[in-house]
Amino acid sequence: MSRVVLHAVVSVDGFVADPHDDPGPLFDWYFNGDQPLTAQDMADPAPGGLRVSRTSYDYVRPEWDATGCMVIGRRLFDITDGWEGRPPTGDHVVVVSHRSRPDGWHPEASYHFVDDVTAALRTAQELAGDGTVAVAAGDVGGQALALGLVDEVAMDVAPVVLGTGKRFFGSLEAQQLLEDPHVVIQGDRVLHLRFRVRR
Repeated sequence: MSRVVLHAVVSVDGFVADPHDDPGPLFDWYFNGDQPLTAQDMADPAPGGLRVSRTSYDYVRPEWDATGCMVIGRRLFDITDGWEGRPPTGDHVVVVSHRSRPDGWHPEASYHFVDDVTAALRTAQELAGDGTVAVAAGDVGGQALALGLVDEVAMDVAPVVLGTGKRFFGSLEAQQLLEDPHVVIQGDRVLHLRFRVRR
């Protein structure tokens, strides 16, 4: 069964964006290096010209390549317009939403709209095959963790204090135990951390 990883770039105080969904300086490390970070099916650098440090590249590239399917919430889908039907990593995207795919929106895109977190993860694992399922942090990610559906938590911690905003674990309030980090990598303006979820 596919490994399920809850992931996002996060501030030191635990936010993935400000109250208006702007990540601000959280993504600075995506643009401060000399290694182009491309999407799987693109010869040119990914939109925005992502260029990271060699250390971050050596960590991020294998993770992106291992991803088979992403799971995101409807808000992220709406903010990004679903990346115009091209998953930024992996071959499929499952959108957790009570609303269906917008009429006429990229009918060719491998995007699946599911109205339940558990069903969304089940669908994503089927689509991912042997690949990883990457769950976006926020409300959907927090719900998946609370339901016991997450294997690892991956945080790219930026040295920023946002003060307020959208929380990494969404509205999750229940305690969740993680193992000690098995990945600790210091990049340029980012600290890559990975924790297995304690069972």
